Amino acid sequence: MTFLLKLSPRRMGLLIIGVPMLLALFYYLFFAADRYVSEAIVTVRQSTQEQNPLPGAALLFAGINPPSREDTLYLRQYIHSLEMLRRLDASLGLRAHYESETVDPIYRLYKGTSQEWFLEYYRNRVEVLFDDVSSLLTVRVQGFEPEYAQKVAKAVLEECESFVNAFSHRIAREQMRFAETELQRAAGRLQTAKSELLVFQTKHRLLDPTAQAEASGVLTADLQAALARQEAELRNLRSFLNEDSFQVQALRNQVDALRKQLEAERKRATVGDDNERLSELAAQFQDLKLQAGFAEDSYKLALAAVENARIDATRKMKSLVVIEPPAKPEAALYPRRAYNTVTLLVVCCLVYGITRLVVATIREHQD
Repeated sequence: MTFLLKLSPRRMGLLIIGVPMLLALFYYLFFAADRYVSEAIVTVRQSTQEQNPLPGAALLFAGINPPSREDTLYLRQYIHSLEMLRRLDASLGLRAHYESETVDPIYRLYKGTSQEWFLEYYRNRVEVLFDDVSSLLTVRVQGFEPEYAQKVAKAVLEECESFVNAFSHRIAREQMRFAETELQRAAGRLQTAKSELLVFQTKHRLLDPTAQAEASGVLTADLQAALARQEAELRNLRSFLNEDSFQVQALRNQVDALRKQLEAERKRATVGDDNERLSELAAQFQDLKLQAGFAEDSYKLALAAVENARIDATRKMKSLVVIEPPAKPEAALYPRRAYNTVTLLVVCCLVYGITRLVVATIREHQD
């Protein structure tokens, strides 16, 4: 501050305004390298899903596929990722381009720079803007040569296309693995249900207890009807014949035979070889049959899901749509020499005015 108090307004103006302006003009005229910008606009489109042949098959994949907006956000992060930088550096030599001696010292990437600083430098040279309304992604690549800026922008889009395809196919493969796992489980449940049904039939020597119970019920009803008719006829004969008559004895023997047969059928319908009721066996058989039917339906559903996943795995469910391809820039956008020079002049004038005011205030108090 003492140094400033000794300066005249003219020398102070030269120091605060003239020197910075001369340095800026010298830099922009002799050192500042032109930076060209190649711009591209892209988005990720979600392919329309085909209708599944079975309504329940869609439940296996509900919520797996993210919307296009999320995919575009993933793409934005990937463009600024270290993996993208490594791929571009391997194919185009980014580090060598930005380390060129023709680049001015301020914007040059110095040799021996660490990976982290190189990534930060790359993110400053490759700008990615996301439009939240339209879900469009604008990629702006800066290069010190117009051809190189366009080449880097094209390479970025190619890597983005590969990323979207790989991401889409990875989802399809995950769907495929999930569907195949469900198919194996469904096949196992179906085999278990069939085995339990076969063991039940073999153990109880019954093909279909339900059908046998129904047949036994019909036979019992027929025997009861026949017994009722024979008993009625026997009572009728006893009304006018003796008990020792041939007709009465023959009819009585028929009635006794029908009663024994009816009793045997009733016993067979209620007691099995292992002392289980036939109705209980029929109920158990019906449960096993229902389980086998449900397992078969689940197997059909899982099989249809596998077929759908196989179809999805062979086609792209998402694709990169290039709205505006990268063009070769004709003029350098940076540095903005006139704008930066005027801005620097305004700032220097403000600093000069504030400094003059402070110096004048101090001198007034000293006096």
